Parts: sequence; C-alpha cells; structure tokens
Amino acid sequence: MNSDLQIARKVELKPIQEIASLLNLNIDDLELYGKYKAKIPLSKIDIKKSNDCNLILVSAISPTPAGEGKTTMSIGLTQGLNRIGKQTTVVLREPSLGPVFGIKGGATGGGYSQVLPMEDINLHFTGDFAAIEKAHNLLAALIDNNLQNKHHSLGIDPRTVLWKRVVDMNDRALRTVVIGLGGTSSGVPRESGFDITAASEIMAILCLAENIQDLKKRLGNIFVGFTFDKKPIYARDLKANGAMAALLKDAIKPNLVQTIEGTPAIIHGGPFANIAQGTNTVIATRMGMSLSDYVVTEAGFGFDLGAEKFFDIKCVAAGLKPKAVVLVATIRALKYHGGAALDSLKEPNPEAVRKGLENLEKHIENISHFGVEPVISINKFVTDTEEEIQIILDRCKALGKRAVIADVWGSGGAGAEDLAKAVVDAVESGNSNFTPLYDWNLSVKEKIATIAKKIYGAKEIDYTAKAKSDLRKIAKLGLDHLPVCIAKTQKSLSDNPKLLGRPKDFVVTVREIEIAAGAGFLVPITGNIMRMPGLPSIPSAEHIDIDDDGNISGLF
Repeated sequence: MNSDLQIARKVELKPIQEIASLLNLNIDDLELYGKYKAKIPLSKIDIKKSNDCNLILVSAISPTPAGEGKTTMSIGLTQGLNRIGKQTTVVLREPSLGPVFGIKGGATGGGYSQVLPMEDINLHFTGDFAAIEKAHNLLAALIDNNLQNKHHSLGIDPRTVLWKRVVDMNDRALRTVVIGLGGTSSGVPRESGFDITAASEIMAILCLAENIQDLKKRLGNIFVGFTFDKKPIYARDLKANGAMAALLKDAIKPNLVQTIEGTPAIIHGGPFANIAQGTNTVIATRMGMSLSDYVVTEAGFGFDLGAEKFFDIKCVAAGLKPKAVVLVATIRALKYHGGAALDSLKEPNPEAVRKGLENLEKHIENISHFGVEPVISINKFVTDTEEEIQIILDRCKALGKRAVIADVWGSGGAGAEDLAKAVVDAVESGNSNFTPLYDWNLSVKEKIATIAKKIYGAKEIDYTAKAKSDLRKIAKLGLDHLPVCIAKTQKSLSDNPKLLGRPKDFVVTVREIEIAAGAGFLVPITGNIMRMPGLPSIPSAEHIDIDDDGNISGLF
C-alpha cells in the first residue's frame, strides 16, 4: 500500500493559474508563491455573492487519538461534489509544525483525498504561521520593554501580565521559563513561558478578522494586564497594533492550492479546537463562498468542540448560515467509545460498535440544537466489516437520518459521490435553519451552562475560587457580553478524558477563565489543557528526511 506522500508524488500538479481559472480568477488576480501556490487579494471577496453560497461543515464524533479523517473527508467530499457538477471549493486550516513533527506526521488529508503540494503545505507553506509568531512575540517584547523603560512606563504590574511568547514547535521544556535574568539591563525578572503558535490569540484574531481595519482593532483590544493602580492595559496602550498588523499584511490573505484531483482548495489559519475556535479564517471562508456555489469546510476534533465554536462564535460573528453538517463516524471510534482497547480497534467487534453508538447519537442530537440538517458519513477503513457498517446504517435509519459510506482515502472523489448527492439533497430540502445555541448577551455563567448541559451532557458546573475571581474581573472590564470558547479535552464529551461513550450526570469544573478580548471571546478552562505540547517518545521528526535532489520523505 502506497503512503500518502507516495500517492501525492505520482500526481502531476496543475499550474496554480489553471486552478484559479476554475474560480474565474486570472493570473493578475493572484500573488504567486512559486508554480503551485498563490495568495488571493481580499478585494475578491463579494459579500452579496457569498451569501448565496451553500456552506457545508464537516465535523465528527468524539475521536480516537489518531483522529477520524475530517480533513480527508472534506477534501474527498469536495472532489465528489465537483464530480456531480457542483462548483465546489474546500476551505481548510493550515497545519502546525508541532503535530507534523510530533505524532501525526502530515496534516493535508490522505490517500486520494489530499491537498497539494503536501510537503510545502506541511512545512512553512507561505509563511503565515511565522508572521503570526513574529506579531505575537513583538507584543511580548514591547511589554517587557515597557516594564524596563522607566521614562515611558505605563506602570504595568508584571505580576498581572499573562502574555507569553510562542513558537510553532512541540517543546515541553519551554512551558514555564524565567525571563529577564542577567542584571538590570536585561529586563525585569519574572516567570513566563511559551505556547505553541496555533494557541496564540493572534491566530484566533486572524481567523476572525474580516479585513485589515478589523484586524488592527482586534489586535489593539488584546488585554495585557493591569497597572499597579488596577487600570487595565491593552495592546493599543502600547501602540503595538499597527506594527503587529504590518507583520500580518500578507498572512491575512488566503492561500490557494489544489486537491489531488485538481479542484480548488483555500487553506488559511490554524487555531486548535480544544483551546480556540478550531476553524479556518472568516476571510478564507468568505473568499471561497464568493467564488463557488458550494464550500466545504471543517472544524477541529468532535462536534462538541470545533463545530460548537464554529457555530456559536465564527458563524455569529461573521453572519454565516451553514446549510448542512457532515458528521464523520468511523468503526474504530465507535469501538473505542464502546469500550474496546485502543490496540484492538482493527479487530472485528460488532458488540463494541453497538455500545459506541451512544456517542454518535449524542452528536446527532447536538446538531439538532443548531437547526442544521445532518448527513452521517461513515469513513471507510479496510478493516471495517460489513456487519459493523450495517449496524451504523440501521441505527441512523431508525433515527431518520441520512447515512452514507464514503471511501475517500482509497477512491478520492469517486468514493464520495454518494455522500455528495446526499449533501445536495440535504441542502435542497430546505430543512436547515441555522440558530445559535445561545445569545451572547446572556451572563457568562449562563453561556457556559448552556454549552455544558446541552452539548456535553453535564449535570452541573462547578467554579473554582480562581474562576469566580475571573468572573468578577470580566464583569469589571465590561467583557461579559463576549461569547465563550470553552477549553476542554477532545477525548470525551465531558471534561474528563477517561469518560468515553456518552457520559451522564457529570460535573464540569471551570478552573479559570482567560480573557481573549482581541479575538472577541472568553476562554473558560476545564481539565488539564496543554498549550505547549511535548513530543512523543518516538516523534515523527525521526522519520523525516531529504535527499540530495531535495525530495522529502517521511511525511505520512
């Protein structure tokens, strides 16, 4: 069996202007990054036309550690829709180097449903992550410079500064560091640390900004800390937002590439879904919707994380109205949530599939809270048995929901034509009437409770003393009108990664609530959320190499 990279290498890439022509763009509309990558200027966004586009979200049930193939399914579905005559663009997030060199290897789909050139996309791409990293660290440098500079000091209390630095790499040794050592000329000593770039608030801001002006405003709204006399300080007080926006002048433009079958793909932004909103940029989504009849996009992890945030934060902020949700389910994930051991998921186990169906059912129920029509996509693996697949089909039929088998890894768009037809039927049925889960004007506690009880299935919500103090601070700053972006484990519907399936009568504990005023949301922290992952014992980096001719190997 060929690897993803071997499959990708056999494809003769089309010049990017040929891909652009499918979107009625010409060479003069593009900013070229070589032969097969380009940026699209923001002037090509047409809000009126985009409102007529059919937006499809791809989400999933609670995943196994390996993930359930949402990106692969999104690409395959896009290829399938184009095969049945629907002009479609896939709009995705950019990969972080952390997972690329860590556990997953590559993050550009798989098999015959990939975005290309996969080596470039996985490694640096067009430099967007680097620009975000630099803008973030510029603010960090300006904060420490203000602490050091007594002549133009804002009087910031260093104990209240929570803004760390970022690097796009898994490096556990940088989680907690002490900076400013070396004497009076080397800064003010204080405890700080590093987050991974995908966890930066700058990433979240870029993904929600609608234009340069909005970007600068959001950057200026970043909450930095308090002065010694309790006055709040924002990035605009440091006059940081103009320079930060200048560093992002190219990063704000979405990137055009192609799928393995030569269909358009727009890739832009890359926030994680367990600590941020987990979807690509508003600009990229609007761009795709301006240039296509259908747009397929995905949200990270399970529906309880990425999709909830996609709907309640991104869609509300940008005025988007999705027409359908494709919920990806795999036999292996259902076995996992049915109690099967992780190392036995390739073995036939119909009973574990039946037990795991409760996780699928809960996610279907969650979709109904938003009034959007679901289509369940069974992502087919070679180890799946007909009996196991039939169990899912029968249950979905009993629930009155469409369920389709899709072999997008092995057959690309051809393996998604039935799914594409089901999605078109769902769109044309007119049954979707998108409604957000909550009103942003509810209290912070009411918003958290609505998500935790309706989406996760929690019985109660508990707040630590720190979280209660954070609530008072948020109210004092007048930020309690913001939506909430709950940071939670992706492994369970609850905040406990060990509670698989469909846990009930559990308590969600909010440990603290972070302020992301620039991004425009609050971040309640539940469980042990890691913003700087570590490398596994055998990282994927050990398998990545390059030969004398510049050919890269080891990206899976």
